[in-house]
Formats: sequence, structure tokens, C-alpha cells
Amino acid sequence: MNTRIRRIATLGLAGLALAATTAGTTVPAFAASQPAGAVSSPTAGPGLPPLDPAALSAAIATRPGDDAAGAIARVGEPGQLWQGSTVDAVTGKQIPLNAHFRIGSIAKTFEATVILQLAAEGRLDLDQPVQSYLPGLLPDTFDPITVRQLINMTSGLPDVGQGAPEKPIDDEIADRYDYRSFDEIIQSTLRPEHRPWPGPRFAPGTKQEYNSLGFRIAGKLIEEITGNSFKDEVTDRILNPMHLNQTSVPEDDSRMPRPYVHGYLTDSKGGVVDVSEQGGNPSNMISTPADLDHFITGLFKGQLLPAAHLEEMFTVPKDSAGKPLPLNAGTGECVTGVACYGAGLMSSPLPNGTVLWGKTGHDFGYSDGMFATRDLSLRGVYSVSTTNWAFGRSPALAQRLLLATLNPAKH
Repeated sequence: MNTRIRRIATLGLAGLALAATTAGTTVPAFAASQPAGAVSSPTAGPGLPPLDPAALSAAIATRPGDDAAGAIARVGEPGQLWQGSTVDAVTGKQIPLNAHFRIGSIAKTFEATVILQLAAEGRLDLDQPVQSYLPGLLPDTFDPITVRQLINMTSGLPDVGQGAPEKPIDDEIADRYDYRSFDEIIQSTLRPEHRPWPGPRFAPGTKQEYNSLGFRIAGKLIEEITGNSFKDEVTDRILNPMHLNQTSVPEDDSRMPRPYVHGYLTDSKGGVVDVSEQGGNPSNMISTPADLDHFITGLFKGQLLPAAHLEEMFTVPKDSAGKPLPLNAGTGECVTGVACYGAGLMSSPLPNGTVLWGKTGHDFGYSDGMFATRDLSLRGVYSVSTTNWAFGRSPALAQRLLLATLNPAKH
């Protein structure tokens, strides 16, 4: 993906608590959502109103300016579950409630879980430098970076492809099947040909800044420690035990399992191109709303990690005075203005004092989110079929969905 767009795309879950902004190409038609209704008893979580199917259905209906062809969503509170989808404005067909979609950086939560499992097993030490596990991987210009710093966004590493020239949209579309290994991504970022090698952005552990390269290195570390592929480790440690039968790590298989949400990009002539089939890297994943809901529920209940290692995911790094670390200059994804990421999860405070924890993800044609309160009094998953390659912030639909959940009467 274009480097600049990948950086913008990290604005993620924080945007749920802010007014959404959208701009760009308008899709050819818009469709009303299909409500699936609330089920079971109408008992809301603490401080939350009961789910309102009509308000939630209205929230995910695609609108002019959304840069979206359609959407699918799932919201749960104790004793309640709502599911909804829209018609795909390009195909004219209803998106099935069990449709698959590319989850983008939501895969970082799965990856962090595997790293923490290995730490719990004593197979790696979160406080040891990655250089001790993968000698020679980083240029000597980088100070020691601990494994923990890789997964809590405090490494100071450059981001994937930093400094590379921007690619025109038509080239992005044409090259969408490209697949790169962890090594290829790491080396092309840290030791690029025909341009200066990027150095550290800040001293490790002193600031926080969203970073995907750290997770590519963590993926390689998983493979080095275990002797198995990233796909095999995620499948054996998470997908199979949790019975996430609709979630997969496709590696270099560009195909989508059916049914699926179609993702789109708009080319330089204004044509909408289906880019659902695409390449990527070994940590790319595909899932469904139900599977991601089941994953985050089991994760937060401690079904995948011991309590001390699960706590790493909810621990925002602090300085010596006990205050959250500052953000690196130009970082805007944390609405609090200071560090907001734990290991593989992002925190986002809401106006009612509730804190959402979760992760957003972006791939070509997809803008997704998975979030929950720590006590699981509120859970939500969404995927938006996008049409604009610069679809960087959380989609307007995500903001509407959150507002319809917290205050349906005013939605």
C-alpha cells in the first residue's frame, strides 16, 4: 500500500470518538441497511441504553460522501445482539451477514497475542532486545529495541516503506496482487536501494507512534522462535482453539472465501475497480463479524492469555513519572494527545467515561474495526467496503454506529 496512505490509515479507532470527516469519490448508488434486530433480553450494559435496531440500521446505511459501496456490522451488549448490512452499491446485491472481509491491521491484535503467548511460555523475553533474537536484522544505527517496544508502538522504527515515492492510484490497482515476505518488507524499508537508509525516529521507549514495521519484525520473530510459519502459529494457537472457522491467514493466495464483502478502488478515470482479490504479506488475514466478535470476547475473558500477559494489552506505556508517554511529532491517532496503545490494542475514551479497546484495519477497499469495553458491556465489529484509496480516517459509518449505540434517541 502507498506509504502515505498507510500512515494516514492508522488514525483508526480514535476517530470513533470524534466527528467523522469524509471526502472524495461518490459511489454510484446508495442503499438502505437491512436490520437483523436485537435478540434475547433487552438488558443493556452498565450505563448503556438497550440496542435500538432501527437506529443501528439507519447508522450503517451508506450515504453520499461516505466513499463507501456498502457495509456490514455487528453490535452486542449483554443479552443482546444486533447484526446489519447494506446492499453493495456496485453489484446491487445485499451483503450477507456472514460475509468475509480483509481485516487489515486488526491482524496486529492476533499477532500480539501470539507474541504474548510465547512470552508466557518462557520462549521469549519481552524485555530482551529484538537484536538478540534476530542479530543483523536492524542496521547498527538503531539502539536496542525490546520485543515489548515492537508491539506497543514505542520502537522508534521507521514505518513500512518510509521515504519511498508515492505510487499513482492506477499503479496501486495494477500492482495489487504483489506479495512480499516479512524479510522483503523489512529490508526494503531499512536498507532501500537508490535512496538513503532511514534511521530511528526517536529513542526506543521514549515516545509512541503507530508503526507497522515493528509488527513485520514481530512476525519474523514468531517464525524464528517457533520454526513455523506465521499462518501455522496463528491457526494452531488462536483460530483452531477458538473455533474461528471463518477466519484465515491466506498468505499468497489472493482469493476471497465466499460470501465476501467486495472492496473497491476508484481509478484515475473515475472507474470503480473491484480489488477484493489482492496480495499483501504473511500477516494478512480474512475474517467475518461473528468470528472477530468471538475472538475479542474470548481474548478479553482470558481464554488465550494468562492474566499478567493479557494485562500487557491494556497497559499504555508510561514515563518515569507514571504519565503516558508523549506522542511523536505529527502523530494524531490518539485523541487524548498522549500514548493510547497497549500491546496490539488501542484505547479510546468515550464521552460517558467508558473506554473502548480494540483495533482498526485497512486494506485496499476495506476499512474495518473491532472494539469492546474491557468488561464486554459493549462490543462492536464493522467492515466498510470503501471506494477511495485515501480512505484514511475511521469511516463516517463507524461514528454513526457508535452514536446510535450510545444515544439512539438522538441519532
